[in-house]
Amino acid sequence: MSSPATAPPPPANLKRIVTASLIGTTIEWYDFFLYGSAAALVFNKLFFPGSDPLVGTLLSFLTYAVGFAARPLGALVFGHYGDRIGRKKLLVLSLLMMGGATFAIGLLPTHATIGTAAPVLLTVLRLVQGFALGGEWGGAVLLVSEHGDARRRGFWASWPQTGAPAGQLLATGVLSLLTAVLSDAAFGSWGWRIPFLLSGVLVIVGLWIRLSVDESPVFKQALAQAEARKTDRAAEAETLPLVAVLRHHWRDVLIAMGARMAENISYYVITAFILVYATTSAGVSKQTALNAVLIASAVHFVVIPAWGALSDRIGRRPVYVMGAVGVGLWMFPFFSLIDTGGFGNLILAVTVGLVLHGAMYAPQAAFFSEMFATRMRYSGASIGAQFASVAAGAPAPLIATALLADYGSSTPIALYVIAAAVLTVVAVAAAKETRHRDLADVALPADADRTTAAPAADARTI
Repeated sequence: MSSPATAPPPPANLKRIVTASLIGTTIEWYDFFLYGSAAALVFNKLFFPGSDPLVGTLLSFLTYAVGFAARPLGALVFGHYGDRIGRKKLLVLSLLMMGGATFAIGLLPTHATIGTAAPVLLTVLRLVQGFALGGEWGGAVLLVSEHGDARRRGFWASWPQTGAPAGQLLATGVLSLLTAVLSDAAFGSWGWRIPFLLSGVLVIVGLWIRLSVDESPVFKQALAQAEARKTDRAAEAETLPLVAVLRHHWRDVLIAMGARMAENISYYVITAFILVYATTSAGVSKQTALNAVLIASAVHFVVIPAWGALSDRIGRRPVYVMGAVGVGLWMFPFFSLIDTGGFGNLILAVTVGLVLHGAMYAPQAAFFSEMFATRMRYSGASIGAQFASVAAGAPAPLIATALLADYGSSTPIALYVIAAAVLTVVAVAAAKETRHRDLADVALPADADRTTAAPAADARTI
């Protein structure tokens, strides 16, 4: 019989929790991806005028990368307090910060109005976005993972992951609609602001839904046990979840970072850099490129839960490796299809790429959650995921654009993604399968010294 901490919640309650996490992550990713698309389409002209078009795009992507640099700091701060006071409170805060920064970008004067202050303010707001997103991901996936039952954790935990393609779908859809109905001059003058200002409405909806869910029962049980041990000297270690993570789960953090390399790099090459490559090298219009990403993101949204369900049947590692190998093998066909300039080939290239990416992204939520103990899980999962983003997602569009500028060819870009895929396969191969773990029972890793530190371990890792 399952303990109260591990017994699955009623289906209606679980679905409400999944819906709340999905809507919240969709809004946060909408805000984050909206910036990336705008960076590729208009920010180079509005905030970095006077530069060569490709150089302006590089500068625009540099402010885009700054958001990734702030994500590890967000992971540290949100992870620490998320492990101390709960997942729900931090998720509400992250949503407010992300939505506020995005809304402010929609009001920001351009370089033509306030000069160099414009890109500086843009960079500051991007930092706030990155900081908020660094804390969002871990809390959202943990809230679902810790509510659901172990048998279908991969499936249920994959739903917050669909917030990424849903946010991409929403951001790209709004931009695609505006570029279709507005002239280039109107879009560059004021139309680009509309999607950013729309974030204010979305945040209100997200807060209303997110405030309606309960805290994770696994976390509440662990917190109650920690409160009961306040006078126990062994409980001192749990005051700093980060220290516990680095002491007992450093190997899992490194595995998570390696696992994210191919997933993160391939995603931003496929969805963000393609807007540069397709329009400059393949002669495709902005509208056509946006529509291809729009259609592919819809397919991506559908396949992620399917990959998550498969990970419940055959394991997190096999599904993850399939995705990494698939993305690596697809890169040369991906660019060859785009080079044809045909809309159908463009859709095929992006869709297959995102389907293969989904095989990595879907099991990631459950996989990373199952690596860490409850009272350090928010910190561990967030640190592993977000520190990797600095080396992976942040520079991916920059590196791809620079390689294109230097070599005038897609071959070095394809090799770049393939190298990341190899690194991810090695990292996942070094991990242990986690799909049978009970999140309420995850203790020290197998190589820890259980004989000399067992009593303290029980206090630290609940």
